[in-house]
Amino acid sequence: MSADADCLFCKIAGGQIPADVVRESERTLAFRDISPQAPTHVLVIPREHHRDVASLAAESPDTLAELVREAAAVAAAEGIEAYRLVFNTGSEAGQSVFHVHVHVLGGRAMTWPPG
Repeated sequence: MSADADCLFCKIAGGQIPADVVRESERTLAFRDISPQAPTHVLVIPREHHRDVASLAAESPDTLAELVREAAAVAAAEGIEAYRLVFNTGSEAGQSVFHVHVHVLGGRAMTWPPG
């Protein structure tokens, strides 16, 4: 399994940095965002390092599908039927940690456009 020694999310996945974990599988980890933008704001990451969603899709499409399944399972466990999944790719799109992650947002009405 690949990891980046300088990556915050690799350190969380490896247990070196604590997180409020809500769900985990062999290939994924889901934990609460430290700066929530909605009543439910959970990040789902692959344990293996991939820079962004496009590289994950190219290198490991099965893991990408598992991320989405796990995101849906998080929403169900949180008791929310309507939720938003967000992948940011690149700093101009708001990606601040360059380890692919999907935001699971819910528990309030989501407006459009998202901003």
